[in-house]
Amino acid sequence: MSTASLLLSQLREYTKDEVLRRLNPLVAKWFGSRFKELTPPQKYAIIPIKEGRNVLVSSPTGSGKTLAAFLSIISELFDMAVEGRLENSIYAVYISPLRALDNDIYRNLMLPLQEIREMGDGIPEIRHAVRTGDTTQSERQSQLRKPPHILITTPETFSIVITAPKFREKLRTVKWVIVDEIHSIVENKRGSHLSLSLERFSNFLGKYPVRIGLSATINPLDRVAQFLVGYENGKPRECLIIDVSFLKKKDVALLAPSEDMVNTPVQKQSDELYNIISRLVRRHRSTLIFTNTRSGAERVTFHLKQKFKDVEEIDEEIAAHHSSLSREVRMKVEDLMKKGKLKAIVSSTSLELGIDVGYIDLVVQVGSPKSVTRAVQRIGRSGHGYEDVIKGRFIAMDRDDAVELAVMAQKVMEGFLDEVHIPEKPLDVLAQHIVGMALEKKWSVDEALSLIRRAYPFRNLEKEEFISVLRYLSGSYEELEGKKVYGKIWFDGEYFGRRGRALRAIYSTNVGTIPEQTGIKVYTEQGRFVGKIEEEFFERLSPGDRFVLAGKVFEYVKSRSDRLIVRHAKDQKPTVPSWYSEMLPLSFDLAVEIGKFRRYAAMLLEKGEDGVLLEYLREKCRADERASKAIYNYIKLELEYLRSLGISADKIPSDRVIQGEIFLDEDGRYRQIYLSLFGRRTNDALSRALGYIASRRLGRPVGITVTDNGFSLSYPIGEKPAASFKDLLDVDLEEVLKKALEATDLMRSRFRHVAIRGLMILRNYKGYEISVSKQRMNADSLIKIVKKLNDFPLLRETYREIMEDYMDIKRAKIVIDKVRRGEIEIVELGLLEVPTPFAQLIAVESLSDVIFMEDRMKVLRDFERRIKEMLHAGAGA
Repeated sequence: MSTASLLLSQLREYTKDEVLRRLNPLVAKWFGSRFKELTPPQKYAIIPIKEGRNVLVSSPTGSGKTLAAFLSIISELFDMAVEGRLENSIYAVYISPLRALDNDIYRNLMLPLQEIREMGDGIPEIRHAVRTGDTTQSERQSQLRKPPHILITTPETFSIVITAPKFREKLRTVKWVIVDEIHSIVENKRGSHLSLSLERFSNFLGKYPVRIGLSATINPLDRVAQFLVGYENGKPRECLIIDVSFLKKKDVALLAPSEDMVNTPVQKQSDELYNIISRLVRRHRSTLIFTNTRSGAERVTFHLKQKFKDVEEIDEEIAAHHSSLSREVRMKVEDLMKKGKLKAIVSSTSLELGIDVGYIDLVVQVGSPKSVTRAVQRIGRSGHGYEDVIKGRFIAMDRDDAVELAVMAQKVMEGFLDEVHIPEKPLDVLAQHIVGMALEKKWSVDEALSLIRRAYPFRNLEKEEFISVLRYLSGSYEELEGKKVYGKIWFDGEYFGRRGRALRAIYSTNVGTIPEQTGIKVYTEQGRFVGKIEEEFFERLSPGDRFVLAGKVFEYVKSRSDRLIVRHAKDQKPTVPSWYSEMLPLSFDLAVEIGKFRRYAAMLLEKGEDGVLLEYLREKCRADERASKAIYNYIKLELEYLRSLGISADKIPSDRVIQGEIFLDEDGRYRQIYLSLFGRRTNDALSRALGYIASRRLGRPVGITVTDNGFSLSYPIGEKPAASFKDLLDVDLEEVLKKALEATDLMRSRFRHVAIRGLMILRNYKGYEISVSKQRMNADSLIKIVKKLNDFPLLRETYREIMEDYMDIKRAKIVIDKVRRGEIEIVELGLLEVPTPFAQLIAVESLSDVIFMEDRMKVLRDFERRIKEMLHAGAGA
């Protein structure tokens, strides 16, 4: 097999007796007395781990996969303890992305280790300990003197301890490495960083410890397995893939507050939304409610408490949990959850994975979670026991939401998962590790490159790319010395090594991949300080945007380094909502499935099989009566409008059709809309490239609005559309996108992140913490210099990160290639009096002054009224 991965069908299922016979007698006695049966991951994983094989286990939350990972390890440690072979060193390393999960694992191991030891006579203690950024200096010294046999840590701390001269010696006896929640690590640079740490660690040991990966939901498993175990001589190492994620029963349903989500008054829909949620909460013991934004979590918590005024002490039984709350508040909520003392918990994204949430019998999702994988992760928090049923209820918030959730519910039941995105060759992460490697010894280029290519994200790293990073780190760019960017290593063309005594301190205090996010200071043109906005919010703003801060509306004028300059916009409404930066992007895979559904639904309606469509929605998509009617009416109205324009049903916007249309807003501004149902990240790449082409032709900026279902270009008053989607067929998308990004705030912000990861800008130096504002100023001056340098690696990485990780240029290129081959058709409708129903939400998003829900619904109602009048007039004629 090309992946060298053995699938579940090739594995053996072991009985409980077979497993117990292979374990240490005391461990077998303890396990056998507490668990009647093995769970599926335990049936497949315990013995292969015992045999020293690499294993990736994918199974639902609460299925016993963590115990499956640890049981063979604990068994062997007790064998060693009984036989007097247990040394004063570390044998197993457990790595998770969350400190809270590390602490959970520590607590969960205490009882079995203690109880098993008490079953014997005079057995030495098997120690376990947590080491993270929270670990005190005295605790670290204690761990050095008396190391734990099981070390529990995070990816960042692991990369530090494998470089620390004294502590790394305690790691020479490590036989097992467990990577938990691997699905949340692989898709970002923390995963790229960890993959290199694991290879450096194996190289240090001179042997390959067993790697065990644990995941709730991820796809494709063979690629994740390759990420876990890495490559050897250009080929993936062997890994057993144990996939039992599909065995747990699921109960999902789609609900809607109204069957007419346009004409029903906003307040009435809102009231019914909270009636639905409160009814569900009352019928269940403990309900976990997910929203997609922090503000949404607070809003649902407030309104839900209003619905429970008849219940005493309800304030203590309903709580919010999100990243903006203090650590103390979050920990208190988590503790109450585990003790089963909360009736309802409302979360944004913070409880998707990780910590044990205790008994949850229902998960409610308000609005679409934007990917099937995320939906499965969220509803998988319910039914914690393996025999329990996973129970989830989705609540649609608008018509597009209803269609999205209907397809999502169907795909959840079918076991479909979105494909994970794994960053490829992040050069800033590579730079950080090269410095770590230089601290160890002198390396030849070929020896180091061979090691780095064993890590999955760097398997295709070119020698020229590697050398370009070595040249940067060795100070080959004299232009940067004036900005205090000096060489951190020496490099003579064949070998490299450390330079300077301060390098170890620089590495250990600046390691990691998570950028420090603090507020951007906002000032008026007159220099008066207004407040702060989040950097993620700032990245998405453009000059001319209006937003609310400190209760007032301001217009973005310009920005420089650490500040945003604004002017008062007293009599105008905001054009950017406060939750703009928190929006989750619709996955490409789910978007394509929604496109297929649209095409299927249109075919049924065209053949007059309306009843079949309604039945399909109720049975396959688990939609209630109101949601089914809302979706049916929405698609039917789109088809009727297209027919009135002479467009056949097979041209409905779908996975095979991109629809273009233009309308003139009340201000006389042309809005050009493309219904390209490929997800926000793909549409971001397509829209910025097309917007750049149009702007260049006009010599004036063009406004861009990106959504999951398409995008809009807004032209200055007096200017007609200057580009069409087909223009993208004749250009190099990557080159155009680079030019479009060159002078953006997004580019400046992401360059700072990359420069910090690549140790070009330091967060800490000689014991002093460098402020984020100072980091921003440094980044703004450095980017001007590196743009003049030939193919500077960290600038190249900035473009790659934006285009591949933030956007999805790969899928955007696939879409364009399919258009070229005729597999996707461009249908241009021209200038319309009113946007088509499928385009109306995009049209509303693109309109200035339409942020508040009442205003949005007013515009949508007007659009629908005008369409129905046109259709009625056409029928009369």
